[in-house]
Amino acid sequence: MTGPPLPRPVPGSNAIGSFRVGVSPIGTIQPFDPWATILSQYANSPVLTQLILNFDSYVDQTLNIDNFFDLIWNIDTAIGYGLDVWGRIIGVTRTLQTIPGKYFGFEEAGSLTVGTFGQSPFFSGEQATNNFQLPDDSYRTLLFAKALANISDGSIPAINQLLLNLFPNRGNCYCTDGGNMTMTYTFAFFLTPVEVAIVTQSGVLPKPVGVAATFVQPP
Repeated sequence: MTGPPLPRPVPGSNAIGSFRVGVSPIGTIQPFDPWATILSQYANSPVLTQLILNFDSYVDQTLNIDNFFDLIWNIDTAIGYGLDVWGRIIGVTRTLQTIPGKYFGFEEAGSLTVGTFGQSPFFSGEQATNNFQLPDDSYRTLLFAKALANISDGSIPAINQLLLNLFPNRGNCYCTDGGNMTMTYTFAFFLTPVEVAIVTQSGVLPKPVGVAATFVQPP
């Protein structure tokens, strides 16, 4: 015979606090009950029961499972390494290269990293870039945007919704079809160097094969 069954949680009370000592519930799930391993004739032995309950607490994985769900599995609450795992799954990295300043360009004119006469210096040929690690909140937004891009149909309304999700409360931003195998991403606000890196390097903004995409922002 085994020990008596566990009492049910008291309605309205804390679910964890209402279970018998030694039981490790995860929410309303009880993965293991150490009392089920104790024969009834030994249930009142303080030494035996304490040894078994101690062993259960030593190998209890409840906290690890909770942390795994909160910090890795659930993208809404994941942080640090957990978001990096999601980045490998979704296909977007946390590390971006920001270009310090703009340069004068010819064929590249109209992109986000070039200027015109009297505004930007000539490009020296040195790839002066700085690695930048996105913080968790910004990276989570980028992950959601990339996930939406992965499942979107690539239409202009879908891309415009992606832009609104990626740059909320920043101003107007939209995509237009040039009609000649070209498309333009237009931003009515000035992008920071990090946002420029997101637009040009992260691969979040979709572009059909064979279509040339350009990016426009206020000078």
